[in-house]
Amino acid sequence: MKNLFILGLIAIVIASCSTTGNGELIGVQNRPIWNPTDPYGMVFVPQGSFNMGPGDQDVPYAHVTHHKTVSVAAFYIDETEITNNEYRQFVTWVRDSIARIILGENGIEGYELIEEDEYGNFIDPPNIDWNRPIRWEDAEVREVLEDEMYLPEHERFYSRRQFDTRKYNYRYEDVDIVRASSRANKAKGKEDRSIFIEKPEINIFPDTLVWTSDYTYSYNDPLSRNYFHHPAFDDYPVVGVSWKQAVAFSKWRTHILDNYLNDREEPLHDEFRLPSESEWEYAARGGYDLAPYPWGGPYTTNDAGCFLANFKPRRGNYTADGGLRTVKVASYNPNNFGLYDMAGNVAEWTSNAYDESAFNFAHDMNFDFYYDAEDSDPEILKRKVIRGGSWKDISHFIQVGTRDYEFQDTAKSYIGFRNVISFIGRDKADFR
Repeated sequence: MKNLFILGLIAIVIASCSTTGNGELIGVQNRPIWNPTDPYGMVFVPQGSFNMGPGDQDVPYAHVTHHKTVSVAAFYIDETEITNNEYRQFVTWVRDSIARIILGENGIEGYELIEEDEYGNFIDPPNIDWNRPIRWEDAEVREVLEDEMYLPEHERFYSRRQFDTRKYNYRYEDVDIVRASSRANKAKGKEDRSIFIEKPEINIFPDTLVWTSDYTYSYNDPLSRNYFHHPAFDDYPVVGVSWKQAVAFSKWRTHILDNYLNDREEPLHDEFRLPSESEWEYAARGGYDLAPYPWGGPYTTNDAGCFLANFKPRRGNYTADGGLRTVKVASYNPNNFGLYDMAGNVAEWTSNAYDESAFNFAHDMNFDFYYDAEDSDPEILKRKVIRGGSWKDISHFIQVGTRDYEFQDTAKSYIGFRNVISFIGRDKADFR
């Protein structure tokens, strides 16, 4: 008994010496070291303030944008719009996930689902073993997947066996922080946090028919057939993606990077997301305050008369700038932040709801107007701000201060997107 007491006393002394720092306040020791690295294909934009709004006259007298000095925290942003091939990685991942789950549920050898974690806790939905490739041409695999993943025979064209993209549904989980932090919910005291966890499920395949449906009496059928599928368009900006699909892509991209960093036991970045309206404009300006275009000048051509973006420069003449419709990303020079196509090519979704008077009441720090179910008109939720203008727009719409919107469930041949990540910390200089 005496020996046990002595051993316990020694353990207490050792524990005390190892955690108290000789009685000084030293913080928790052996914490992971955070050395921020730029995510692949993204550009760092330092914190700063700028004059948000048009740098020129309000040509249509719409009165939906005003000058407002705002400050923005540091963030990363994609140097180009998300391309067809990048979005195809998302589509392929969803397709393969669905196939592996179906095969696992049907007991096909090699595709067993991981339903428990290392501690024996039940996982729902189960994890997938990605180490073994899918044997698409294996007779047993074909039989199991035939009805679940392929078009029924009566819908096939020339009897071609093709995937049914209507089944490409992606489910993710999210926390409604705005709702959880509202005054009403705070006043209620402790809540079951599950009421703030959302589990949306959305079909993520782009609408390839936008090239035809967006226009009347215009022959764009070759693009409807080929734009998302053909390797010739791999480096073109993805279009036909709704705001909800762009959000789902952002959640998936976060999931993929987090899994990689977790496996390496490294600290995580913040989540990928759509840029707020203020982040987008700040990045588009590239440090030029009050200039109407990302390149700083008031003109859409350089000294040699060459156009500086892909837009509609003349009545009925879409090709004067070198492009008839979309062009490859990074076909024009970047702005001072190193960002391509912040004007023209395709307009871009932002995270914000569109309200004509948002400049009057949104905060001047990280300007961000979103939908509040308790205070806002539900119709506002459906309208999302798009920025940057596109290949079909005249020069007014490619100005950095011009605002426009589309409904969140719509997909267009002239709207794409890019992602941002909030920088964790103040500035890169703090970690050198």
